[in-house]
Amino acid sequence: MAIEKDVLDRLLAGRDPNEVFSRDGLLDDLKKALSERILNTELDEHLDDEREADGPANRRNGHSKKTVLTGTSKLQLLIPRDRTGTFDPKLIAKYQCRFPEFDDKIISMYARGMSVREIRGHLEELYGIDVSLDLISAVTDAVLEEVAEWQNRPIDGVYPLVFFDEIRVKIRDEGFVRNKAVYIALGILPDGAKEILGIWIEQTEGAKFWLRVMNELKNRGVADILIAVVDGLKGFPEAISAVFPQTVVQTCIVHLIRHSLEFVSWKDRKPVVPALRAIYRAKDAQAGMKALEELETGYWGQRYPAIALSWRRNWEHVVPFFAFPESVRRIIYTTNAIKALNSKLRRAVRTRGHFPNDDAAMKLLYLVLNNAAQDWKGPAGVGRG
Repeated sequence: MAIEKDVLDRLLAGRDPNEVFSRDGLLDDLKKALSERILNTELDEHLDDEREADGPANRRNGHSKKTVLTGTSKLQLLIPRDRTGTFDPKLIAKYQCRFPEFDDKIISMYARGMSVREIRGHLEELYGIDVSLDLISAVTDAVLEEVAEWQNRPIDGVYPLVFFDEIRVKIRDEGFVRNKAVYIALGILPDGAKEILGIWIEQTEGAKFWLRVMNELKNRGVADILIAVVDGLKGFPEAISAVFPQTVVQTCIVHLIRHSLEFVSWKDRKPVVPALRAIYRAKDAQAGMKALEELETGYWGQRYPAIALSWRRNWEHVVPFFAFPESVRRIIYTTNAIKALNSKLRRAVRTRGHFPNDDAAMKLLYLVLNNAAQDWKGPAGVGRG
């Protein structure tokens, strides 16, 4: 609903235009006036409800002062009170000292990779709000409860495709900063929607770890995974076969190409790529093996024999995707969805150096993924994209 021009004229009368949006300017005055108006209306409704219920006589009993943080300022509000003390405002509940928008702003900045100290400086510089580091930490720590609930939520029964990938994060553990692996499972639903199934932090990968992950997914409702795309994760094929015996385990082609190019000098990489492309773009497994043999016996195979050895070593889990149509194969070998997520995660992690513990890392990773999922088409949120 548009505000009438004469109302705006009265609000702006006698004010310096440069101070309208500044601290303690018109916007802060409006927030204060509207908040107190809402609180007084809430108390009126509360007293009316008690009178209709024939409860004990109750009436107003003055007010108390309360400092409340908004997303852009700090306000001194007059909170109305009632005689019996039964009034609990909805706008600013008892013991609450922040509007939800304030917490949302902190969490949003934290999700974009800002440290607690950077958030404090940002709030003070832009809005003149001086908040303690402990308060900012308390706001972000509250996310951990949401993370735990999300990590244990029920999920859909069947996923045609699930990508399992990892990034490395520095986390302090027992007095030392260690490189820990963060694993992400990204599921593709039958309608093409994306869903992040979970995040797991582990120092070393292995069959026991992956068996725990697979059993966790099964206990949360996953009945079957048609294709699991993995990056040569140790122990993964055995673990997934034990829990989902019908699942096709497919080596991530992008990671295999990237690994192959690690053996190649920088100046030779561009001409080597077409030879690799001929393998995974072949019409079937037989043609793919023929392209691999041609690479192996050709100039680049003789110059860099480790490339062919790497493909042959993984061939058992390269072959499966040749059985699918080109459209499905393209989804498997491009892995754009998981690469986009990893890019956002690495960007956020890079600004941190290292995390004090696993919880701090999990908190940031969850928030970054949540922000990323907001950009997906369809229902917003980490759960569905």
